[in-house]
Amino acid sequence: MRKCLAALLAAALLLCLAGCAQQPVQSGTGGLEIVTTVFPAYDFARQIAGERGTVTLLVPPGSESHSYEPTPRDVLRLENCALLFCNGGESEAWLEKILEGRDREIPTLAMLDCVQALEEETVEGMQRVYEEPEEDEGPEYDEHVWTSPANALLICQALCGRLCEADPAGAEVYRANLAAYEEKLEALDRAFREAVADGRRDTVIFADRFPARYFTEEYGLRYYAAFPGCADDAEPSARTVAFLIDKVRQEEIPAVFTIEFSNGKMARVIAEDTGCKILSFHSCHNVSARELEEGVSYLELMENNLRNLKEALA
Repeated sequence: MRKCLAALLAAALLLCLAGCAQQPVQSGTGGLEIVTTVFPAYDFARQIAGERGTVTLLVPPGSESHSYEPTPRDVLRLENCALLFCNGGESEAWLEKILEGRDREIPTLAMLDCVQALEEETVEGMQRVYEEPEEDEGPEYDEHVWTSPANALLICQALCGRLCEADPAGAEVYRANLAAYEEKLEALDRAFREAVADGRRDTVIFADRFPARYFTEEYGLRYYAAFPGCADDAEPSARTVAFLIDKVRQEEIPAVFTIEFSNGKMARVIAEDTGCKILSFHSCHNVSARELEEGVSYLELMENNLRNLKEALA
């Protein structure tokens, strides 16, 4: 009896945790269940799946994917989904624990596998805040692959292919949605190329973490930054701040960038010392609860980045 009671209590606790946990964000009412981990995957999925899909975003607004702890409800959603659309890489190591040992192999598409991955790099003046990987660990890749609209296009093409496999009856809809979205991504890509070509300079400075490696690589921009993109929150050293201040002065940089959810403290120090402006570059990795509620999209966020980039290169 005691064993039976203990089992019943454990089951009740699991149901309670699943019911009380923060509800994942959902979009759409279609029959195809798509579970995503980060905002870019969520937005790409709702653009391509359209009304034929129900898209769930697991990582809550304003949260970091690498520190996310899945709930029992998340595990249940993953067990039943038609496609898990994730980022891939070290920041989603928690997914491995869920995917291992499943009775059913969960169909999965990782954005990192859709493009040519770039290794994290440390440029001049950048402060390292993590240890070098062991030899047997292999290279550490920058996971912010979607910051390049050209990469976003490749990711959406791969996603469309997987949705067509999962739901052949909806293939025509998915391909039509992709074609319409491709036009918007290509227009965005052209606009960034024109902004860089028309700019007076080719250097950007991030007084923050740097999640835009794919972006600067795509458009031929040089950059300086305080930390790599995968760095955890850390206080910058006086040496790092002084280096960035010197660069702003030497190259007459009109503005420095901060990213979403940043405290902006370092940028304010640099701006006060040099007179430069502070602009935002949204990595699109995650958004605030308000932005999500208002239906913000990847395209909107990147268009804001375009406007700020023009100002920073002027």
